[in-house]
Amino acid sequence: MDSFIKWIGGKKLLRDRIIEQFPKNFSRYIEVFGGAGWVLFRKDQHAKFEVYNDRDNNLVNLYRCIKFHPEELQKELDLTIHSRELFFDYKEQIETRGLTDIQRAARYFLLIRESFGAKKSSFATQPTNLNKYVEYLSEISERLNSVVIENLDFEHLIKTYDRTDALFYLDPPYVDTEKYYVGNFTQEDHERLCNALKKIKGKFVLSYNDCDHVRGLYKDFNIIEVSRFNNLSNKNNSFNELIIKNYI
Repeated sequence: MDSFIKWIGGKKLLRDRIIEQFPKNFSRYIEVFGGAGWVLFRKDQHAKFEVYNDRDNNLVNLYRCIKFHPEELQKELDLTIHSRELFFDYKEQIETRGLTDIQRAARYFLLIRESFGAKKSSFATQPTNLNKYVEYLSEISERLNSVVIENLDFEHLIKTYDRTDALFYLDPPYVDTEKYYVGNFTQEDHERLCNALKKIKGKFVLSYNDCDHVRGLYKDFNIIEVSRFNNLSNKNNSFNELIIKNYI
């Protein structure tokens, strides 16, 4: 199945190539930087035990509301229209105290779906059929039924769920694109992530942009070169990307 949202740097175009790199046997699957969950949703179940994590608390709230309260969220969204005025109202209201989790989730969902490039800042003028996306939330809820949803720093998450039978999929903010994401990811965090992955008991698959800094950090691991369309650029071009593993 597909994700219910678009997302900056989403892995829709690379998800099959990423999954091809997964090992044959693992009992727990953890997405450390979940985002739109394109890899998670690609299969009905990657493992008996699955974890979705993201540092964006509004995004995690949206996932939790879809999992536990899909009908209430759909009701909140039912009468919403594609409107510039509503978009900017919701943009101002998203951090307002007093909103219920359902109200906050509905506003964040609309900010993602109605913004240009999922940046949640500028209104996309192209008409959007919201009804089909709202109806799709029931299917997403079923997929998330047995998924643990977390809102943790990546290092805390890795330490919590690391086992010899674990597979971590990681899609961190890419070097020099950190500003597009919630969480204040820094250059030091890139190094902290690498150090955390060097110590794990389980296996990991990591997607990154192809640059000297990343290649230097992960020079001792298995690096695979791929390319995909650049959805952070206004130009119709592609750029090189890396899939990195700690196994052959």
